Amino acid sequence: MKKHLFSLSVSIFTVAFLLVGCQSESPVQPKPSHSGKSAKVAYSLNNWMSLVSSSLTLSQLSIPGTHDSGALYEPVSGTAKCQNLTISNQLTAGIRFLDVRCRHIDNAFAIHHGSIYQNMNFDDVLNACWSFLASNPTETIIMSIKEEYNSSNVSRTFEQTFDSYIQKNPSQWYLGSSVPALGTVRGKNVLLRRFSATSTPKGIDATNWADNTTFTSGILNVQDYYNVSSADQKWTSITNQFNAALAGSSNTLYLNYTSGYKALIFGIPSITTVSNSVNPKITTYFTTNTSGRYGIIPMDFADSGRSSLIIATNF
Repeated sequence: MKKHLFSLSVSIFTVAFLLVGCQSESPVQPKPSHSGKSAKVAYSLNNWMSLVSSSLTLSQLSIPGTHDSGALYEPVSGTAKCQNLTISNQLTAGIRFLDVRCRHIDNAFAIHHGSIYQNMNFDDVLNACWSFLASNPTETIIMSIKEEYNSSNVSRTFEQTFDSYIQKNPSQWYLGSSVPALGTVRGKNVLLRRFSATSTPKGIDATNWADNTTFTSGILNVQDYYNVSSADQKWTSITNQFNAALAGSSNTLYLNYTSGYKALIFGIPSITTVSNSVNPKITTYFTTNTSGRYGIIPMDFADSGRSSLIIATNF
């Protein structure tokens, strides 16, 4: 998703937007696992990957995610908030893909949604991840990192500042350019890189991100139609990508952003116009479509209910 700024002439302020969210943990009753064994005991969403075969690659799974994962605050209702849950609560609700937007400021990363500071920094995000993975070592977190808004008071590149964070915990990152097997990355963050890099490999390359469309780039196939004319049209894009993931190569990493906004008067974005329409349809869809590979599904205002339905398709 992208950042956008809108000005109102009456009271001058800038708002940014895009989407995501989540809710609390709940148990899931698994169906037969990939190994063919039937798991009868209910498991918690905080360790659902423990029942997934280590030999499977991340591109062979259905993975719930959040879009603009740190966006919990907004100056005007419906314009920038994409989350209801903290990063920690998203992870315990089964989310395994985080979409992290970092403003480069003072040679560090602050979490932003467009111009709006989200009252947290990148260290806060990482500490939540390390704490979760320490308690749930069977899990992995795919982390998309994108530069957001304008840099300020910096003396190095975005990549160099990112490298400084890596150096704090190098063993807890997977920076390979290929999609790894789950067994290789349990207990780690897997980088999906949306910023330029001079030293590679540095994560799965997602720098050729096409704007407001569905596209293929390398091993990625992404639906990111976010500036929507109608929620129904967005839903068509989502279901088309579900079908593509079901039929596509297991070597391709499919991402299907269910997030979006509809521009209102003066171009002001309404995130909830889309999420209020799409999210119930996701619930209905996965109540009926209970098995198959659907790829990564980053959502606005994701909750444990939708997360558990997506996870269940793996078993």
